[in-house]
Amino acid sequence: MLFQARQSKFVFPGPALVMGIVNVTPDSFSDGGKCLDVEAAVAHALKLAEQGAEILDIGGESTRPGATPVSETEELRRVIPVIERLSAEIHSPTDEVARRPVLISIDTMKPGVARAALQAGAAIVNDVAADREDDAMWKAAAAFNAGYICMHAKAKPVYDDVLCEVMDFFRDRLERLNAAGVSPDQVVFDVGIGFGKTLEQTLLLLARLREFKVLGRPLLLGVSRKSFIEKLTGAPVNQRLPASLACATLGIEAGAQIIRAHDVAETVQAVRMAEAIVGKT
Repeated sequence: MLFQARQSKFVFPGPALVMGIVNVTPDSFSDGGKCLDVEAAVAHALKLAEQGAEILDIGGESTRPGATPVSETEELRRVIPVIERLSAEIHSPTDEVARRPVLISIDTMKPGVARAALQAGAAIVNDVAADREDDAMWKAAAAFNAGYICMHAKAKPVYDDVLCEVMDFFRDRLERLNAAGVSPDQVVFDVGIGFGKTLEQTLLLLARLREFKVLGRPLLLGVSRKSFIEKLTGAPVNQRLPASLACATLGIEAGAQIIRAHDVAETVQAVRMAEAIVGKT
């Protein structure tokens, strides 16, 4: 299985990628306000890269429930200088499959922000609003041959069968993306943990994540510090690392190829251990 993000190519099965989270926001649920200025955001991103993050996911608008939306102008003001600086400082993309450059991802719901970020050096669009009818976001990804993370989200967690509905959503989006010029090789699927799912639905998706491998595309798992952990264990946001790592390692066993995380050093260690054990089965 090939995943292509601009000039960079990754072949799976192979070592999973760890995506480090860089929130350039005042109100993200876990780390809002810590990386508001460019210097702090760049320093944090470079630290995550040193810890082993192969993707740096830059976001300028919180997607937590109840967060205040920001204008496109404000989101651009937050993220573009960070992406420009990082693009100049991290490894350049390469065509060599064997090497793993550090790639920049833009976490946005706005096509205008995605396009500007790609122009500034991003290689991946992380679209948490993939349940869209307009194809402007997809055409931006197509124009730059960018990687595209298609996340499932639903406003209200009402499903007849959550597994079937998420699967059908991905199949439909793959067709629409292809029609907009996005090759299947550019697409990654994310089941959207924490986005319009109850605790029971979340646990079911995690338990049966391997079933999505039938789609033939890489799977991204984003569970880091999310609120479903507190619903199950009572742990506040700054005490959710053990549960986050448990989900990440189980995700690796189920076939996830990208793990999105706040705590990169710990996640890289857990992922590599899980891969070593799974490789012996």
